[in-house]
Amino acid sequence: MRVTIEKGKASGRVKAPPSKSMAHRFLICAALAKGKSVIHGLSDCEDVLATIDCLSALGVPVTLDGDCATVEGIDITKAVPSEALNCRESGSTMRFLIPLCLMCEKNTMLTGAASLLRRPMSIYESLAKEKGFTFSQDEHSVMVRGPLKSGDFRVAGNISSQFISGLLFALPLADGDSTISIIPPLESRSYIELTLSALREFGIKAGWRDDHTLFIKGNQSYIPTETEVEGDYSGAAFFAALGALGCDVVVDGLRENSIQGDRVYSRYFEMLRKGTPTIHIGDCPDLGPVLFAVAAAKYGGVFTGTSRLRIKESDRAAAMASELLKFGASVTVQEDDVVVYPADFHAPSDILCGHNDHRIVMSLAILLTLTGGSIDGAEAVAKSLPGFFDVLSSLGIAVSTSKGGDAS
Repeated sequence: MRVTIEKGKASGRVKAPPSKSMAHRFLICAALAKGKSVIHGLSDCEDVLATIDCLSALGVPVTLDGDCATVEGIDITKAVPSEALNCRESGSTMRFLIPLCLMCEKNTMLTGAASLLRRPMSIYESLAKEKGFTFSQDEHSVMVRGPLKSGDFRVAGNISSQFISGLLFALPLADGDSTISIIPPLESRSYIELTLSALREFGIKAGWRDDHTLFIKGNQSYIPTETEVEGDYSGAAFFAALGALGCDVVVDGLRENSIQGDRVYSRYFEMLRKGTPTIHIGDCPDLGPVLFAVAAAKYGGVFTGTSRLRIKESDRAAAMASELLKFGASVTVQEDDVVVYPADFHAPSDILCGHNDHRIVMSLAILLTLTGGSIDGAEAVAKSLPGFFDVLSSLGIAVSTSKGGDAS
């Protein structure tokens, strides 16, 4: 799908989309809590629907009514997968659910988009050799079989916190106590904190023994609960970026005391609005594309802690460098840093490419409000924010769609 955006000045109030990070976590906790849990405020994005579908395949009854899900938790150790778990393109879904699949001691296949299966799974592969469970992967699927037992686990902290969260969901159900020792550097710590927060809400005790060691008590039981998904800072950042570019846009519905790492966007946008800062994004990598976009339209910026951007839905640093060049911006991508140079910013010289990546599409769309232009592959926004272009239209930006070229 090609989206064409007319130059315009956005104005109005926007409600922040619900956090898909918390939606995944609440759904999984509810699935493990024997009894009925109710989760309000769910997004209908592709990633959240992938988690719901996979839980259903494991035998967890999930009933949707608008943005509300009623979940009947099960004994995961007795789960019998009815089919392969299709994780679509959701890294959170696959990495969170693998340890749960290991608890049921059945051969379980997880599938997904080719781009998902190219993303690293080396942590689980290494743990399988050490702990004696089965893990195999090819270009089409991942196959696992438990049991996953309690014990001491060593996990690299600079690949993805999703592996750590996956273990945190499963290990409270194991027969004994466990520890997860994280090999520094630890990036995306805030996402681990989100997992610990969700666990607490469902009655599970787990926490930090020291800066790099998590302790998880075994033989615990998840407690059914009723809860609501908070607003998403990473999704809100795209609309807040309009404000950083001179528009009168206010984002409502965000929890001021949230522990989401992406809540730092307001401070980073202010830095980019005033000068050419150096910003470390190791704990908020999802903000990378929109920060690069704002930097290109303002005074440039230096971004460190960017290495993990290459293992997202696209190589996000390279993708943004390619697209920002069409606006006249020069970008240098190194191993763990990105430099966006101040430039003669202008309307794009060609049709923009979404690189099959929702955050790339939304970041480019924000820039097009300054210049006008078109993006191919715009349907990628369905992964996290299916109503993105409707919201943009509600802010006074003219948006039209047509059949476009290749998304990648």
